Amino acid sequence: MIMPEERLKQLGIELPAAPKPLGSYIPLVRTGNLIFLSGMLPLVEGKLTREGRVGEKVTIDEAREDAKQSAINALSILKSHLGSLNRVRKCIKITGYIASASDFIGQPDVLNAASDFMFEIFGEVGKHARAAVGVNVLPLNSPVELEFIFEVS
Repeated sequence: MIMPEERLKQLGIELPAAPKPLGSYIPLVRTGNLIFLSGMLPLVEGKLTREGRVGEKVTIDEAREDAKQSAINALSILKSHLGSLNRVRKCIKITGYIASASDFIGQPDVLNAASDFMFEIFGEVGKHARAAVGVNVLPLNSPVELEFIFEVS
């Protein structure tokens, strides 16, 4: 079994401080063994990595970087709540919202970056259901926003 904390160290990834909510909500809700995370933006030190729609101002590769950053932020919130990512039993679902140009159809490819990252950190436990949704605009003009559901011990 892959130990996520060790895997992050092997990859040289240091989780940032958990991002603070940007509105009137809490970052996660736990019910039983399930944790529902609020939408995660690609924030670094409280600022978006970039702004705009994918297929216009943002390239698909940049959006993939943003999806991975959103996933890293999700793990930082999860760890701040659980104390250790080793308590994650399953990544159940990711819903990815991608701010898209009207003719952009690569939403699944953008979300693959977050999906692949979950598998890289958690192994089989990181495989999940998901939805990749193209939208007109997201909060703060972010290119991506991701929601997560995890099962934990």
